[in-house]
Amino acid sequence: MALFDRLKDQAKNLQQQVQGGHGASGGHGGHGGQAGHGGSRSGGSRGASRAQLVGLLKTQLGSLKTELKSGAYRDASMAMCALVAAADGHVDPSEQQQMESMILSNEVLQNFPPDQLRQRFNKHVDLLTRNFPQGKAEAMQEIAKAAKKPTEARAVIQTGIVIAGADGYFSQSEQEVLREACAALGLSPAEFQL
Repeated sequence: MALFDRLKDQAKNLQQQVQGGHGASGGHGGHGGQAGHGGSRSGGSRGASRAQLVGLLKTQLGSLKTELKSGAYRDASMAMCALVAAADGHVDPSEQQQMESMILSNEVLQNFPPDQLRQRFNKHVDLLTRNFPQGKAEAMQEIAKAAKKPTEARAVIQTGIVIAGADGYFSQSEQEVLREACAALGLSPAEFQL
């Protein structure tokens, strides 16, 4: 539960930095006003806290949309999404289709042609389902290419968190692949409370 509170705070701070302080008091507008609830560490608001986190990260990524247009970000994000989808060691067809739908509806990823996203995502998923260790190694290599630009590197992790949290459940295996992706990008998992 503390993980989501810390990520929520980090997302708000990063969003304010990107927007030059714009929204310092209203950074949660459009998210129902519940994001400012200070008692989100209690078990009863855990689901709301996750939903707020995902909403905040989506907003933050949206504010970076004009900066996130490189092929390195696109490819690393698709590798990250595939790793999140296959984090538990398998991906069933309905899960793959659901992930693909989330990717194609993501505001920032709409910078890229849907066929490019679908092709890269499915390539990684196919390899991960055939040979998980090899697929994971190749996905991590693709993710590591985004390390040259810190904004893109952080956005790759944030994209992974948004996709992982979209179902309202953040599994240990998803957290583990996100931690490994942080290492591949030269980022501290602690920065994302992973």
